[in-house]
Amino acid sequence: MKKNLDHYDVVIVGAGISGAVLAERYSTILGKKVLILESRPHVGGNCYDYINEEGILIAKYGPHFFHTNDKGVWDYIHMFSEWIPYEHRVIAHVDGKKVPVPVNITTVNTLFNLNIKSPDEMQQWLESNTEKIAEPKNSEESALKRVGKNLYEKLFKSYTIKQWDKYPYELGSEVLDRIPVRIDFDDRYFTDLYQGMPKRGYTALFEKMLSHKNIEIKLATSWEALQNSISYDTLFFTGKIDSYFQEKYGKLQYRSLRFEFETLNQESFQERTVENYPSSEVPFTRITEFKKATGQQHQKTTICREYPTWDGEPYYPVPSTENKLLYAQYQA
Repeated sequence: MKKNLDHYDVVIVGAGISGAVLAERYSTILGKKVLILESRPHVGGNCYDYINEEGILIAKYGPHFFHTNDKGVWDYIHMFSEWIPYEHRVIAHVDGKKVPVPVNITTVNTLFNLNIKSPDEMQQWLESNTEKIAEPKNSEESALKRVGKNLYEKLFKSYTIKQWDKYPYELGSEVLDRIPVRIDFDDRYFTDLYQGMPKRGYTALFEKMLSHKNIEIKLATSWEALQNSISYDTLFFTGKIDSYFQEKYGKLQYRSLRFEFETLNQESFQERTVENYPSSEVPFTRITEFKKATGQQHQKTTICREYPTWDGEPYYPVPSTENKLLYAQYQA
């Protein structure tokens, strides 16, 4: 241990989900003295939410919906907040129609004027419309294998290009490998057993989680600014791996988002909390109406349009071959 330095059992860089849970467990279960360093002026990471000037609860970095199949996790988060039931459902605007996302029977029937009625019929339609690709080499091949050319071009191609500023064939297969495809009428975005939203918002949840007397939090403080003036037994760094190593191998490529908030003098704006706009003719990817998820009653409503960009907070690591190779260097 270095002399004349403030000492902590555990130092955690980042007050998002990972950092907050680590701090709470170390302080509560093990009685450790914990310091959290957070570069932003608030806790909660990208889940941070707040009441705007109109009195509406909104999410600064876009919406987040809690879902898990783990009862232990579900019980754990109930220690820090009351929860309201919420099952996320998304629709996409395609060819002047509104269709459920993920793809299900209703999506296919609506887009192609069909009358599929059962999972067996849906399975047959998929088998006759998808391409037989054993091991997709990129996201385009992955989508063609999972949903076929017509659905790929209507729902996923332009949306992916907007999101990543790259063609799907330039991206690893994992981007569109994750496309859920339903062979029934289930229009829920997630199928987890436990789903909901914290009644007072995520920020209130994290503030309670981090209220233990053994936890000290320094906001608007970077790791670089303080690392030489403290000592510790254990360090957890929850930020970007290239930042931890001062980008010595180069900067990892991330996509960001620009959020455009608008408060409207009406109670409701759209049918669902989130509605996607896959078309290349629309500059944003989706619109969120926060009240639809939080259950808040208010005569006005706040919406948020999301515009993918290269500038701003790093949200999505780009799954390109070059980026993966650089990441592997940092992992080594």
